[in-house]
Parts: sequence; C-alpha cells; structure tokens
Amino acid sequence: MRILHCFRSPVGGIFRHVRDLVEEHRAAGHEVGILCDSSTGGAHEDRLFDSIRPHLSLGLTRIPMRRAIAPSDFVAIYKSYKHIKSLQPNILHGHGAKGGAIARLIGSALRVNRYRVARLYSPHGGSLHFSRSSLSGQAVLRLERFQEHFGDALVFVCDYERRTYEAKIGKPRKVSRVIYNGIKDAEFETIGADQGAPHFLYIGMLRDLKGPDVFIDAFARTERAVGHPLSALMVGDGPDRDRYEAMMAERGLGRRIQMKPAMPARDAFAMAKIVVVPSRAEAMPYIVLEALAAGKPVIASRVGGIPEVLGEASAALAIPGDAEDLARVMTEAVTTPGWQDAVMPKPEAFKAVFSASVMAREMLSLYQDLTGSRPDPGRG
Repeated sequence: MRILHCFRSPVGGIFRHVRDLVEEHRAAGHEVGILCDSSTGGAHEDRLFDSIRPHLSLGLTRIPMRRAIAPSDFVAIYKSYKHIKSLQPNILHGHGAKGGAIARLIGSALRVNRYRVARLYSPHGGSLHFSRSSLSGQAVLRLERFQEHFGDALVFVCDYERRTYEAKIGKPRKVSRVIYNGIKDAEFETIGADQGAPHFLYIGMLRDLKGPDVFIDAFARTERAVGHPLSALMVGDGPDRDRYEAMMAERGLGRRIQMKPAMPARDAFAMAKIVVVPSRAEAMPYIVLEALAAGKPVIASRVGGIPEVLGEASAALAIPGDAEDLARVMTEAVTTPGWQDAVMPKPEAFKAVFSASVMAREMLSLYQDLTGSRPDPGRG
C-alpha cells in the first residue's frame, strides 16, 4: 500500500502517533510518506525527522500551514494537491483539524478525477476541544460535520474521543473505529531513578491547557501536607515558560522545582520518580503511555482517555484543574508504602492493549477494508 499522512504541526502527540505508524507499516513492507507544516518545530523535531527519513519511501514534504483558516491555505492546498497526485497514494490519512481538512479535500479532488484513494481523519482532540456554547465553537463543529461528506472513515484514539465527537458533532455517518495509541516494544523497559532524584516530574508543553500552573500549585500544597521539603522537575518548552518561573519564584519554590528544555521522554523519566500529568483537557496523551511502559508511576487528571488507561476508578486520577485534589493524590503517592504496585495497571495487561504493533495492525486492517486490499488467507 502507498500511505500518506497529513498533519500540521510536527510537535507533540500527533507527530509521535504518525512516527510509530510510519515505522510499523514500513517494516511490514508498505510505502509511507508525510506532508506537514514547515513553520513549526525546532531542532528536536528535526532530529526526529532525520531518524525516520529512511522509512519515508514517499518522502517528507513540508509546506507552510497556519493553525487558523487563512487565505494562504488555498496556496498550501494547491501545492499539496499537486504533490499528492504525483505520489498516487492508496491512503490519505489526515491527523488533527488542519491535516484532516487537507487529506479529505485533496482526496475528494482526486476522486473527481477518477483516482481511487481512501480518505481518513483522526481528530486527536483538536476541534473537539471547542464548545457548542460559543459562536466560534458552533462554526468549527458544523464545519467538521460538513467535512464528513468528503471522508471515508473516522479513527478515534480512545472511546472518550468517540463519545465527545458524537455529543458535539453527531454520530458518524461514515465508518468509524477506536484504535488506541500504542508504544513501541523497545520502550517497554523499566527506567529507574536515583534515590535522591526529584519526587515529581512534569513533562510537556508549557501552556495552561496542559496544567503546569496546576502542577506548581499542587506541589506547594503537597509540601505543606507532608510537612517537609520535596523536589520536582519540569521539562518542556512553550509560550508561558516565563510566567511559570515567576509563579515559582513568588512561592519560594525556585530552588526545589528545576526547569529543563524539551528532551526525549525516556531521558526525563530517568531524572525523577513520579510522572504527573495535570492537563485540563486531553484526548489520549502519549506521555501517560510512555511513562507506564517505562515502569513509572503516573498521577493524572481525569480527562480524555486517561481513565481508559489507568482505570475508571483509579486512585491515581485527580479532578482536572483542581490543585487541591491533585495535591491529595501526590501526597498519597509519596507517603503510602506500596502505592505504585497497588494503583498502577498491571504491565502485561497494559502492553496487550497499548502497544504500537497492535495499533499499527488494527490501522492497517482498516486501510485494507477501505481499499478492498485485504490479503486472501486462502492464497500463498
């Protein structure tokens, strides 16, 4: 098969999701390519692209794509159309709102010219974060509904995302599947931390949606609850970094909470004991899966698909945006003997559901269903 993934920003979970699919499907003998934005990402993302470039037999193409709808989109779509037409893919898989729009519109244009291509869309949260109570939210969600006419299948990364889509946009009119994000087999290796390592780790974008401010507030409350100083590490980059540093300074936490720039997650896991994911909104964050695969205990907000990973009744879940409740869980984690063994999912059961090989196999099965290319088990 010839598979082309389209998405906007090569940063975060979507990029990780696509990279894993690329590597798994290329290893299975398929031809794969990427089309994404050229104006986002940095040195870290460039290194990640370099690592998967040998797998991209259909190439890596980067063109300017803005987050919001803009006149320049017409130029980007025209350039993308010409490029995609030359590649002759069987599968156009759009990720995120912008990638989904490009994949479905261009795929439909190719259909008009009698070229057969399957058009898929994975929201990855994106537009689903908008509220129906606002005019802008209504416009975005109606646009999502309209675009269903130009697609062949919807792929959700968790059941929460599927339920949210149905509640805000409507029951899908086309084929839909829930295919969980997965972690590569090589990442299922425990990463310990030194005895003197920081107690807590926040890793992710430094923006309010991800909850760094909630983490800082909860850390201060946890210290008061346990009655002695603790330590923490924050890893990441983002537009609000200076504000969070000022917040720590105001609370006298500058010496006990270190900040480091973005780095590979597994490098950060080796620097601290417990991973905290205090997000206000998520779909299916990879950082939770990566941490569990590395044998790290995880404390997280009860948002998105996280309860589907940790368990709906997990004692590791906290109320989103509530620093007091997050501090309650953090306090239990550092004061309760055997907390990790009692609360975290069992490794074998976790791997059986959330591995990249399972994700890629289920995705490929959907691709084959849409194109009628499933191998005949009676042949060969």
